[in-house]
Amino acid sequence: MMSESSSDACDLVMNYSAPERCAFVKRTPDCSVADGFINYLKLAFCLLPPNLTPLTITLCIIWLLVLFFILGLAASKFFCPNLSAISSTLHLSHNVAGVTFLALGNGAPDIFSAIAAISRPHTAGLAVGALFGAGIFVTTVVAGSVSLVKPFPVASRPFLRDLVFYMIAVFWTFLILYRGSTTLGETLGYMGLYVLYVLTVIISTYVYNRQKGSVTNGVQNVPHIPAEFNSSYSTDEDDVPDLIDGTVQQEYESEYSPLLPYSESTSEILLSSLNPVDNRKWRRKPWTWKVLKVVKTPLEVLLLFCVPVVDPDKEDKNWRRPLNSLHLITSPLLCVLVFQSGAYGDLMIQGELPVWLLTLLLGMFLAAIVFCNTTNDHPPKYHPLFALLGFVVSAVLISAAASEVVSLLHMLGVVLSLSNTVLGLTLLAWGNSIGDCFSDITIARQGYPRMAIAACFGGIIFNMLFGVGLGCLVQMCTTHSFVQFESQGLLTWILAGSLGLSLVLSFIIVPLSQFHLGRSYGIFLLIFYSIFLVIALLTEFGKIHS
Repeated sequence: MMSESSSDACDLVMNYSAPERCAFVKRTPDCSVADGFINYLKLAFCLLPPNLTPLTITLCIIWLLVLFFILGLAASKFFCPNLSAISSTLHLSHNVAGVTFLALGNGAPDIFSAIAAISRPHTAGLAVGALFGAGIFVTTVVAGSVSLVKPFPVASRPFLRDLVFYMIAVFWTFLILYRGSTTLGETLGYMGLYVLYVLTVIISTYVYNRQKGSVTNGVQNVPHIPAEFNSSYSTDEDDVPDLIDGTVQQEYESEYSPLLPYSESTSEILLSSLNPVDNRKWRRKPWTWKVLKVVKTPLEVLLLFCVPVVDPDKEDKNWRRPLNSLHLITSPLLCVLVFQSGAYGDLMIQGELPVWLLTLLLGMFLAAIVFCNTTNDHPPKYHPLFALLGFVVSAVLISAAASEVVSLLHMLGVVLSLSNTVLGLTLLAWGNSIGDCFSDITIARQGYPRMAIAACFGGIIFNMLFGVGLGCLVQMCTTHSFVQFESQGLLTWILAGSLGLSLVLSFIIVPLSQFHLGRSYGIFLLIFYSIFLVIALLTEFGKIHS
């Protein structure tokens, strides 16, 4: 058995014999769970027998997939649409909405995962690995796949603009990691770089429009989703914008419209609102989509029951009187039970009235008022406030799921003796980016490769700057001191160097190719990522060392 003086970090638990691991986890402060509903380390070493470790890992990976599904559904189906509704209500221009609200919606899983990881010193490597790993994955695998699917000439100025800003963000992050700490002023300046990026996008668009002598530009052809930031987290093709010709789409919809006027009853509206399956799409989708939809349906029904969605594109703004009334009960209750891992769920007011019960009673009162003073056919004037409610609830849910993902990955790293950085650049980065890969490739196949490639480089700038920036601010507010980054050694520098090298090579190769992204460029990017992944894993397992 190891000496007590060396048993400071929870990562040392695997150095003990199997019968001693549970006692080590219980007495080591580093193994306690500050955030998250489940203490996965106690689950792995205390609740389940040591001889069932392979089963434990398998169940944890399945649970990790479920958490990624929750992150994806909450972001793509609820968080992002409500942000779009808010930007529409505030009458923001498409460019401003794209680089603020919609960028936040598309990058929500990455940002919340980074905030959850950086706010805990022993998991900060997860955030670094995930943000850098996702950056490499998106700019090589996703961009390369788009180039293979649909070779095309890229818009030169937006491409170079996004590339330059991303290189600056990566270099600044590298400096922070190299020094091992950051101050409040530097963190605010770090986030201010994104404000400068937003202003650059707005000014360049204004100048471009003045030069062309037009009021609108091509980005505004896609309602509520700017071309530069049109990335979706979910792998479901429902989230890809409908790019069918307007006349064809109208004829398709009219085929299913009723011949005679028909008004649904309240109960029928409630049941149809909770049904996430569109029968028209079900019939024309492949069997793989149907299998995935069956798996996701229980989660979608649960989220539909708890999180309201306002859709500015619909005539009724997605007003569902019975369901929206129930949302006034379920949404606040979900926030109380989920916020900060349920810390407020058991809180008592003056030792007598639990907070959750007071929230339930107030929600029932408001729901009764709304239900009695509205109709099924026309949304009330205050209906846009449901978008704000849906935004808050989905943000709390995404934050809670991200905390669980970070805690679970930390446990897997301890059990498998893997560093947080390699877990971040593999499992966490893949989980947060695989949806972008599917949706961007689908958009490219539909004939919009410029939109797909712009999404690759535009959204990850926001994810890095705000993921690291907000995470550092949260830790500063918690600890009232500077943020310290524990270096993961050579692997961190390989990660940062590979991302920087891929951006520099794209900055050189694309202009030399006359800004034409062809299949050779796509193959090059895929080979680059494969080489990077092999080098990173060899470094992790000690085959490559300094």
